[in-house]
Amino acid sequence: MNIGITAIVPPEIIYSTNNTPIDLNNFVPQSNIIPKNKLCAWTATWRDLVIQNNIKIDKLIVVAGGDCQNSLVDAEKLEIKKKISTHYFFYQFGDRKHFKNELKKLTIFLANEEIDKTKIIGVYNIKKLVKKLDKLCYNDKIKGTDAFYTCISASDLESNINIYKDKVKKLLDNKLDIEYSKRIAIIGIPPIFNDFYEYLESIGIHCVYNELAYEFIRMGGSSINEIVDSYSTYSFANHIKHRIKIIKKELKKRKVEGVIHYTQMSCHHKLEDEILREFIDYPILTIEGDIPQKTPEQIKLRIEAFIELMR
Repeated sequence: MNIGITAIVPPEIIYSTNNTPIDLNNFVPQSNIIPKNKLCAWTATWRDLVIQNNIKIDKLIVVAGGDCQNSLVDAEKLEIKKKISTHYFFYQFGDRKHFKNELKKLTIFLANEEIDKTKIIGVYNIKKLVKKLDKLCYNDKIKGTDAFYTCISASDLESNINIYKDKVKKLLDNKLDIEYSKRIAIIGIPPIFNDFYEYLESIGIHCVYNELAYEFIRMGGSSINEIVDSYSTYSFANHIKHRIKIIKKELKKRKVEGVIHYTQMSCHHKLEDEILREFIDYPILTIEGDIPQKTPEQIKLRIEAFIELMR
């Protein structure tokens, strides 16, 4: 069965129960749908994509606690209008015991049979390859655009383990010498603009860290206990102090020169900007988006001015 997910849910578990994860968010930036009734365009867009049968799913897993707060009602609309069997999944500030219990309930929702442990190991091994790809990116051997799209797709492994694995291996086998003017990081949720990373690349910016995409490959394990230990530390569903610690470590390791903080209109994460600025000692530019579209010219001008100030 095709299992829609509204935020990060361990793909290891979904694949191991002989189901296929589909991260609804990954369809949003390239969508032409402009939702009429919305708070956040991210959640409202994937809601409408499913309602209009542009994405077909058999079941839905909603991350209702931790991470995204707007997904709950939009998912409830799907459950009622499309009569999709829905499970509500809750993170709770790094509570390992709580997460282990959530994982048990999730497994029951997905299948009553034993899980296939070999598939857990299969996903684990692919993520190890993606981590190598990420390292090549900050060592200037892989384009930031390729690294981002590959890492962000680790949320569902593009709904096909073998095809995804082949793409990763192909990138690993085709190393480059990347030329650039500045090294930057993107923190916050990924920009909703469908050409954002290509735009950065076109002006000589090498994006060596994408916070959320890195979270998708940072977490994982070859057993249920390892998955519990890892995913219970998911930074976007944890205390922000934990998230800042991870960000600062990665910024230093990747020799970042400046940070772009992307915020989404009507997303509670935008309120974190003040805290992030207080604790992250790098030049920071905050930008905001709303609906899926190309990068607005005003934002391009702000980014280019920001890069000039860093020289």
